[in-house]
Amino acid sequence: MADSSSTLPASALGVAVAQFRPGPDEAQNLATMRALAATAAERGAQLVVFPEYSSYFEAAIGRNFVDAAQPRDGSFVTGLSALAVELGLHVVAGMLESAVDTDRFSNTLVAISPTGELVASYRKIHLYDAFGDRESDWVLAGAIDEPETFSVHGLTVGLQTCYDIRFPEVTRRLVDAGADLVLVPAEWVRGPLKETHWRTLVTARALENTIYVAAADHAPPVGVGNSMVVDPMGVELVTIGESTDVAVAWVSTERIAAVRAINPALELRRFGVVPR
Repeated sequence: MADSSSTLPASALGVAVAQFRPGPDEAQNLATMRALAATAAERGAQLVVFPEYSSYFEAAIGRNFVDAAQPRDGSFVTGLSALAVELGLHVVAGMLESAVDTDRFSNTLVAISPTGELVASYRKIHLYDAFGDRESDWVLAGAIDEPETFSVHGLTVGLQTCYDIRFPEVTRRLVDAGADLVLVPAEWVRGPLKETHWRTLVTARALENTIYVAAADHAPPVGVGNSMVVDPMGVELVTIGESTDVAVAWVSTERIAAVRAINPALELRRFGVVPR
């Protein structure tokens, strides 16, 4: 764990990635999240991102996940809102959202402002039907709507989830919507070369789009850990290893502009993103 607080421009935003192992006890998950968020705030963060499935998680997805799902105005988001207000933070986390289809749920991200308001949400588009798993048996894929973004300290923030990171057009679409910083809550399951994939893909999405990416994973043993913040030049500003912890990096529009001045890849591209 480290921080990147040296030589900060005046507009720098403190962004924290918070890594832990969510379990089936929502109250315990929220208590852990509050402790991590308090540490992030003490270190200067104004935005903290938690993993996918922060509200509820067990190693094997099944009917228990559907039963644990709740609406976006339920107890989990209410708890996040109280946390955000208490600590004066923007908070982003993954939850199980109830759906009209009573046999499945939505894998949803919520972004809460320091006033407790829900300022953006996102339902996972690409479901993890890979490496022997089938998330789509229990999860409804999100609709391809216009990206929801929110603003913090002059930066535009976008959301995507875990397996989405394998599809570069998801991040590019957020960048086309103005995102300077993309948050990636994840439960990146361990498997053959999966830690290498995680580090490579998170870095690539930042580098190819000349943006910041802040990715928060579960701590092992199910997740690979390695939550990180990567800058527009592909530099890992902070990284957490395998432990439950929080790390803070400072991001700025000045850094994005400086990188794009020497690497105008977005201006030079000749292809757009079209939904299938």
